[in-house]
Amino acid sequence: MIEEAVPAALAGERLDRVVAIVLDVSRSVAAAIVDAGGVSVDGVPAESGKLRLTEGQVVAVDQGVLAADAGVLPDPSVEFAVVHADDDVIVVDKPPGLVVHPGAGNPDGTLVNGLLARFPELVDVGDDPVRPGIVHRLDAGSSGLLVVARTDAARVALIEQFADHHAERTYIALVWGHPAAPHGVIDAPVGRSKRDPLRMAVVADGRWARTEYQVRRRFDRPAELALLECRLETGRTHQIRVHLSSIGHPLVGDPVYGQRKPKLQLERPFLHAARLAFEHPGAGERVEFESPLPADLAARLATVHDVAE
Repeated sequence: MIEEAVPAALAGERLDRVVAIVLDVSRSVAAAIVDAGGVSVDGVPAESGKLRLTEGQVVAVDQGVLAADAGVLPDPSVEFAVVHADDDVIVVDKPPGLVVHPGAGNPDGTLVNGLLARFPELVDVGDDPVRPGIVHRLDAGSSGLLVVARTDAARVALIEQFADHHAERTYIALVWGHPAAPHGVIDAPVGRSKRDPLRMAVVADGRWARTEYQVRRRFDRPAELALLECRLETGRTHQIRVHLSSIGHPLVGDPVYGQRKPKLQLERPFLHAARLAFEHPGAGERVEFESPLPADLAARLATVHDVAE
């Protein structure tokens, strides 16, 4: 479920257009979600996408309602790597371009469809048939580690760890420019952009978000670039991309928050979830997993040159 307060920029717009913006889907798909009963306004189920909204109203969207109606089917053709699997958890190394779970605009071919083909018991984990076992997500364009709960007890335990920041997520990012300090913390709320509701931004009335970064390498060819290690304390939509862009160091290859910088031959943002650590919900001990850079990011990194000492 996604909840958004209607910003001033969308006041007076129809509900179906706002839903389309929130989910980044077509107007027709948004209208179908409304018709299927997947949208409410200020807690009241919406009966028509033609409803005109006012600033401050809260729109709640069940982005999986269409997929839920159709049923989420196992799909053995979905490719992903399983780093670890036991009775309680599955740790996946998600390839770039793979959407995590079905939703409007992505009814099938997702990681969840692939997981159900390999681990059919996941269908009974949790109360959301579209996101069985899913306790956190990665953007479709991002690659790297993601943990999936294999039992209801594990799901509850992992959700608590992500909520209280006990679970650790570390990302590798290549950004434009050289940050002034080798270590920094970006503590800035993230929410829907006032200028462009299709994007997220640092906004005063956004949700609290905190990203810590450490500069690992600096480069001066083919441009001034820096390789960062980022740790998330919160998990807002597009958080790392928005935070780094807000301080003038957008991700290389980012088509949305890249500030019109060249993509340097990358077809996606240079962002990889390289490390994941959490308290194992069954064994009770701290476990840690790592993922090397995928081929496309490693190839790009091999073409840049360190700043001469």
